[in-house]
Amino acid sequence: MAVTLLCMWMAAEAQAQTPTADGSLPTVTVTAMPDGAEDLTQPYSGGQVATGARLGMMGQVDQMDAPFNITAFTSQVIEDQQSRTLADVLSNDPSVRFTTSSGHAYENFRIRGFDVNQNDVAVDGMFGLLPIGHVPVEFIERVEVLKGPNAALGGMAPSGAVGGVVNLALKRAGEEPLSRVTLGYQTTSQLSSHVDIGRRLGADKALGIRINGVFSEGETALSGQSKQRELLAIALDYRGRGWKATLDLYDSKESFRGGTSAMYWFTSTSIPAAPDSGTNPFPTAYGDLRSQGAVARAEYQIHEHLSAYAGFGVMSHDFSGFINGTHVRSLNAAGISSSTRTYGSRGYNDNVSAEGGLRGQFKLGSVRHEWALQTSNLVQAAGAATNTSAAYTTSLYSPSVMAMPSLPGSAPKTSESVLSSVGLLDTLSFMKDAVRLSLGLRHQRVKTTNLSTAGAVTGAYDESAVTPMVGLVLKPWGPGVSLYANRVQGLSKGDSVSTPTYAYNYTFAPYKTDQREVGIKWDTGSFTHTFSLFEIHKPMLITLSGNVPSDGGEKRVRGLEWYTFGELARGTRLLGGVVYTDGQQTKTANNSFNGKTAVGAPRWQGNLGLEWDVPTTPGLTLSGKVVSSSSQYLDAGNTQQLGGWAELEAGARYTTQMAGKKVVWRLNVVNLMNRRYYSGAFSDTTPIATLGQGRTLMTSLSSDF
Repeated sequence: MAVTLLCMWMAAEAQAQTPTADGSLPTVTVTAMPDGAEDLTQPYSGGQVATGARLGMMGQVDQMDAPFNITAFTSQVIEDQQSRTLADVLSNDPSVRFTTSSGHAYENFRIRGFDVNQNDVAVDGMFGLLPIGHVPVEFIERVEVLKGPNAALGGMAPSGAVGGVVNLALKRAGEEPLSRVTLGYQTTSQLSSHVDIGRRLGADKALGIRINGVFSEGETALSGQSKQRELLAIALDYRGRGWKATLDLYDSKESFRGGTSAMYWFTSTSIPAAPDSGTNPFPTAYGDLRSQGAVARAEYQIHEHLSAYAGFGVMSHDFSGFINGTHVRSLNAAGISSSTRTYGSRGYNDNVSAEGGLRGQFKLGSVRHEWALQTSNLVQAAGAATNTSAAYTTSLYSPSVMAMPSLPGSAPKTSESVLSSVGLLDTLSFMKDAVRLSLGLRHQRVKTTNLSTAGAVTGAYDESAVTPMVGLVLKPWGPGVSLYANRVQGLSKGDSVSTPTYAYNYTFAPYKTDQREVGIKWDTGSFTHTFSLFEIHKPMLITLSGNVPSDGGEKRVRGLEWYTFGELARGTRLLGGVVYTDGQQTKTANNSFNGKTAVGAPRWQGNLGLEWDVPTTPGLTLSGKVVSSSSQYLDAGNTQQLGGWAELEAGARYTTQMAGKKVVWRLNVVNLMNRRYYSGAFSDTTPIATLGQGRTLMTSLSSDF
């Protein structure tokens, strides 16, 4: 197909270069050329988000040209809000909520009412290469969020990523030298240092190097807990005649001692009041996580209208300690648990990812085609072993002290999987770009093998599926207004079931998730509004009478989103929005819960932040943000309900010059009123609640040198 498209372009090239009546050549707009440091879309007015984002094999696409709801948070908003993890950055998006308690070793989240695992975060469009647990944001230039399932654009995410995909662009050396150090403090005595150095070398500045180093240590807001975090990230890039190449290396470590935050599993329909966020449910817990990775990319401009690219990366992750199973179980209405256990784990993940493709464009008559052909392959191997303590009694408000079980001596290999795919995309533009139609298709193969601790195969899976996408953008009133629509599919691994839990052993075909969406984007030049109306259907595993498994279940979420960003007036910036959702269980086992509200799907969610540059004090900026959710259910029967909540954040920063160098002081307070609340549901299948973050003060001093 790519060869056919190339021949068509060659046949049409002469026509595309034919002078117009006034003797000038027609304008050709290139919008999907290879990505590189200088190819990132520009920051929008206010600097908090960018004017576009990377959409898989589409490449970098302008916000107003994208047939999807996208947001790209910049490094500026990451720095100004003193974000340390993706949870901090994505707290600016009302469609995103997190499904692990604040401060937990892992960050999983929910987008548009569907779970998105932390394994589903991509770097430059490639999955499986980022640190597991927390992704440090100090070496990230952009955090890009694509709402809705979209396997056609980038391939199937390792865990399915039904609600959306998060893609990261890493920092590169800029044109000007950078030498910056930041010293920080966070409740209760976490001290941190961050060094960021960037240089371009050579007479033509062809070679760039960016180094980010982070070290933090001290006591956290969780009573008795201390944490240590280290990051070393090196980013190299080269730009030559037609060539662009990058190499990213990182080493990320995180460890904690003296406890960990938890999720709370309730058996009663009456949910006891949330405990203080500083309460330590597992005071003897400890854990160590380390991820190391390398990602290389190369891009070559074969012709003005044709480019090729390839990427290759590896990631290795090791963990030990009290990392998984951090649930206080079987809590009754009084907050007492009599069957909590602790789990000592050891494990690893080894991933290898590769991709390659072609992008180009040609013109036939008045229609311009921007096409892309891509292939991808992700190989994952994992091992784990767990020792379990005896059950013990504890309290939600006054936790018992229970010794950790010993750690396993080794972690045998327990699974391996291969995700391979081939995708093809064509975007047709006509009527002077007033109409853009995108048509895409991807063939995905999923191969998985599960192993016992003795190495015996306990389950095997080898299935494939084709996922299409259609996207349409109309600009009937010029470039300032875009009407868009899409029909896309996502893809998740089918469940594997076995006896004696189920009546028989079986592996289901991959689940296809379907989204329909329409929306409007309005760009005034200084601020932008996006209104989206969407509906997502996802098949689900259910158990029928006699323990018979079936993939005939279904969850449906309908929603209306409003999102805005930019400058309302000079020096006044707004970021955030409001989401209304109607999540329902449309097909359940024996129709028992048909029509019931889906677990973890509040009707209303809102995140709205405001920044104001004080006119009487140049360099001083005040900020505030409100984050809220309405009530939601923990169980499929809608008998366990969590109340709605809202929290207030406040901040200030002051930018000045000292000895001719830029200096910035920042202060942020999260949950200013120190509200105690359950923030949401951990799982669709078990009644487990997460705990919201307590009042946290952060301050830092950043200086160039």
